[in-house]
Amino acid sequence: MMATANMATFVTGCSTDNKASSDFLRSSVRDSVLCQNNFRVSETLFLASSALPGRSRSLYPVRASKRHLRFKVSCSTASEPRASVLRDILASPGLHQGPACYDALSAKLVENAGFTFTFMSGFSVAASRLALPDTGLISYGEMVDQGIHITSAVSIPVIGDGDNGYGNALNVKRTVRGYINAGFAGILLEDQVSPKACGHTRGRKVVSREEAVMRIKAAVDARKESLSDIIIVGRTDARQAISLEEALWRAEAMADAGADVIFVDALSSKDEMRALCNTAKMIPKMANMLEGGGKTPILTPMELEELGFKIVSYPLSLIGVSISAMQDALVALKSGRMPPPASLPSFEDIKKVVGFDDYYEEESRYSISSSSSGSNLKAEQIKEMDTNVQSEGFLPASLSSVSTINKDSSSGDNSEEDVIVPYVLEESEDDSQTVSQSKIWSRVLRVKVTGTNGIVKLDVRIPAGFLDGLAKIVPGVAGVNLAALLDESSYTFQDDLESGKELLDINDGRGDRIQIFLE
Repeated sequence: MMATANMATFVTGCSTDNKASSDFLRSSVRDSVLCQNNFRVSETLFLASSALPGRSRSLYPVRASKRHLRFKVSCSTASEPRASVLRDILASPGLHQGPACYDALSAKLVENAGFTFTFMSGFSVAASRLALPDTGLISYGEMVDQGIHITSAVSIPVIGDGDNGYGNALNVKRTVRGYINAGFAGILLEDQVSPKACGHTRGRKVVSREEAVMRIKAAVDARKESLSDIIIVGRTDARQAISLEEALWRAEAMADAGADVIFVDALSSKDEMRALCNTAKMIPKMANMLEGGGKTPILTPMELEELGFKIVSYPLSLIGVSISAMQDALVALKSGRMPPPASLPSFEDIKKVVGFDDYYEEESRYSISSSSSGSNLKAEQIKEMDTNVQSEGFLPASLSSVSTINKDSSSGDNSEEDVIVPYVLEESEDDSQTVSQSKIWSRVLRVKVTGTNGIVKLDVRIPAGFLDGLAKIVPGVAGVNLAALLDESSYTFQDDLESGKELLDINDGRGDRIQIFLE
């Protein structure tokens, strides 16, 4: 609380002749107290001036003057570190590039390439997930679901395309809350009608000025109510739907309503892009370099920075080259050829990209010795099974048990290896016990376990009455209703071992093959 007290003293003692600035500062101090009671507080010096009436925070440092007081209160929950990272990116010098992703793999590739953030493109998600155009056909639920996969795959901030909020102001609030819970660091909201149209295409219409501003206010309220710090990107499509003047008016109104970043789609020249950057100068601007022939001129990062843009997205690069590469590969396969090596990574490279190396490294932390696996049985376990079976009266005492033999290793040393010797059933002198059991439960089962290398690890015969104890020796059969398989069987005993009816043939978690035959 000491930092807050010092800040309050600093604000109280500050000389300013603008009531809006003074009210803004006191409000920010109150917000900082709430943050310190519940969340992490970071304080830096940022502009708070009469140019920002009604705004709860400022992002960008500017040159100090006698009439300006600088500080920032940044409040974020522990579950939202990436929103704070995105704010730091927006506050840092230079232009920042964020190629658009559309699934977990493409997002991971963006991160692996060294980019500091990515943008989940609604156009690309609709194309990859539904194979449909970006015309309002994809739903809020599908976008949130896709976002969960994307944000879970990367550690960099992800800005999610929230389209038009999927309805009225209350829908917008629900959308913002859903995107927060999905792990997005930012959300883009636009002023199009429903159903929306894709940017740079025909047929775009926008809602009224009042409704456009109200969507941003609803998003800001949802952020506050969620105790979140998610970045809100306000987008207007009024340039193509109405005029440049209308688009610039809406951009500034969105900034005043609380948008952290503003974006005007389909600007048609450098002069129009410069006009946007001269609007609401304190607010970061987003550029959209639509590859392949959009209305906005394609500029280099240096040119965009000189105009005044802070972040830029490339919406079609990844989905576009993916479509082209897949088409080329399919043409090659159709003609009987493999795709050229230059366009086809090796299997090892593919495994590395999707995380096999990381998986194996983490798997090794939880590895267990092979002797503790269910299918690699030790002689002591089989002897215990033999003893238990005899004590229950299922097998005659004359059944053979388990023995071990010495087997030469490759080094020439003798090492003891457990070898399972099959049980050999002898005729019992007293058949009264067999007669007392049901026909099903007096039968004999052959249990065979074969390793992935083809070596037989276990080959034993047990009475059907021992089924309850079998799972303790061969855990791979746990959960299999062998009793039901026995009851359904109408097999008649045959002397030929290999002609026994196969009741079960499965692979356990280690890949060992488990077979059970009825004899």
